[in-house]
Amino acid sequence: MKKIAVLLSGGGSNLQSLIDSQKVGYFKGEIKLVISNNKNAFGLERASNNNIEAIYLNKEDYPNNEQYDRQILSLFKQYKIDLVVLAGYLRYVTPVLLEAYPNRIINIHPSLLPAFGGKNFYGSKVHEAVYQRGAKISGATVHFIDEGQDTGPIIIQESLPLDQDWQPEEIGQAVLKIEHKILPLAVKYFCDEKLTVKNKRVYIKA
Repeated sequence: MKKIAVLLSGGGSNLQSLIDSQKVGYFKGEIKLVISNNKNAFGLERASNNNIEAIYLNKEDYPNNEQYDRQILSLFKQYKIDLVVLAGYLRYVTPVLLEAYPNRIINIHPSLLPAFGGKNFYGSKVHEAVYQRGAKISGATVHFIDEGQDTGPIIIQESLPLDQDWQPEEIGQAVLKIEHKILPLAVKYFCDEKLTVKNKRVYIKA
């Protein structure tokens, strides 16, 4: 049984999709820890409501990002974490965590990477850009993270055609449904040890 930590900054709907999947035995893992950089993140309440350790870490208590991530790493070691899931986590992950968890930190992104990814592309900003560009399809991506921004090896993607009359909010709602589907699936693949990374490509065992 893999032990999972989730890092988030907001409402935690993707966390909820993982909690719901765990309850029905969808993947062979257990969410042991939820950490947020936002004390008002509803995701912390979701965790507490499901008897999951929920911790807020204030960035002002640490001199730099590396020290902040060292505290997170200390918690990961304490809880013997195997997999880290970034679910709407609006902080840069430093090499402190990347080197400790190579190909063991996954992120959910609300577009079909590499389109609409990278610096300043997060949350509603992605859907606004998709709308402004007049894109005909969008979707979501689950990927391992690396030292870049949204540049890590892609695990799963799913697309959907966009209605030409949809506003950014409607695009976001449709994409979120995909996120709630493919993030638990990626966790399932990881827990079943079906993922292999070679030359920045992810191979999924049949």
